[in-house]
Order: sequence, then C-alpha cells, then structure tokens
Amino acid sequence: MGTSTDRTSGSGGAWTPLKHAATAYTRDVSRGSAPRSRAAAVLARHVPVLGGSAAAFAGAAAGRSTAQRLGGLLSGVASDGLGEALRQASLGNLVGRDRFEVVDELVTQLAGAGGDLDGQAARDAVCDVLEELFGEADSWEELEHQAASRNDVERLLELFLTHYIYNRVPVVAERLGTIAAPEAARRADRQMRQIIEDCVAIELPMDPLSVDWSGPGGRALVESAVELAYQALEELA
Repeated sequence: MGTSTDRTSGSGGAWTPLKHAATAYTRDVSRGSAPRSRAAAVLARHVPVLGGSAAAFAGAAAGRSTAQRLGGLLSGVASDGLGEALRQASLGNLVGRDRFEVVDELVTQLAGAGGDLDGQAARDAVCDVLEELFGEADSWEELEHQAASRNDVERLLELFLTHYIYNRVPVVAERLGTIAAPEAARRADRQMRQIIEDCVAIELPMDPLSVDWSGPGGRALVESAVELAYQALEELA
C-alpha cells in the first residue's frame, strides 16, 4: 500500500507546497475525512518537484519502455496464449513452470533490475499488473487459463501506468505510513490511485493486437499516454 519506493525528500522550492499538501491530506485522513480535493492537490504539487510535466515525462524512461514491453506481452498472450507469448519473448523455459517462477522472471524481463528509483517504480507496477492478470492462479495450467484477452490489453496497460505514476510520487508513502488507522490509510491510497487512473488513457486502435509495441507505433501510444497523464495531473492544481 502506498508507493513502495518513496523518493528522497528535498527541501525548499517545489518541495514546500508538496509537503504542506501531503501533511494536510494525511491530517484529514486521520480525522476521518479524506477530501478528493486534498488528494488532488498532493498529486498536482508533486509534478513541479519532478521538474514540471515535460520533465516528469522525460524522466519516465523506465515506465515508457516497460509499458511497451508489457503491451507486447499482453498482445501476444491475447493472440496466441501464454505459452507462445513466452516463447516469442525468449522465455520458453518458463512454459510449464509455476506462478512464482513465471512472475519472477517476467518482472525482470519486462522492467529490468530496478537499479534506480524510476526502475523500481516500474518493477513494482509490473508486479501489480501480473497479480491482476493471474489472479489466484498458481499452477501452469491455472496461469494459462487466466491469460489475457484482447479486451484486457488496454485495461492492464492503463493499470500499469497508474501504478507506475503513483510509485513516482514522492512523500506519499512516508506520510500515509503515519496514519494510525490501517483502513483509513488504505482508503486514502485507493483514492489517490483513482485520481491518477482518471488521468491515464491509452488510445488503442480498434484491434489492439495489431499494434507493433516494439516499433514507432507502440512507442507513440505509450509516450502520448504518459505525457497527457502528467499534463492532466499538473492541471489539477
């Protein structure tokens, strides 16, 4: 719950209004009220800390590349099934393995080692998406049965970007961690994710399986979604 890789806090400049907004929000949550406007203020004020929407987009390299690879995997699963999608991704050795082995290898294949904060934000978001994709499946047979359909591609990509952007928000994990009531903290966490989700949209063609995710078309779709999401968050102010 909350961002799993809270960014190092700075001081002064754009950090001051962000910290004030985060403090006001967590205070309201602790008192039993969590106005959406307070949550929106936190999300809007984190964008200047990242340098503004253009810089936030430019710095989202791990998220953009991971989203392209994830789009390719999801399209492959929807088109040909999990086994063939893994083979096409040079992961045929995972066919027949259990959930732990498949997910562990997929996270690294899709998001890399997570050597910096941006990369870790992408890894954590991929974990969330794979958890949603596979549900309660554990064995290989169950994983195959849970495989994505073409209708899942857009939904799961938007879920990835929502969680990735949230994971890049500084201060939030630290402040939500100070809320004594676990359920109140979870509600606040869900509220902030929902606001980001409302700002994220991927405009896929009529046939989402026709996208070449590794090429210019896939890159353009992802870049547009990330850029517009940060612009929308900045405008919440």
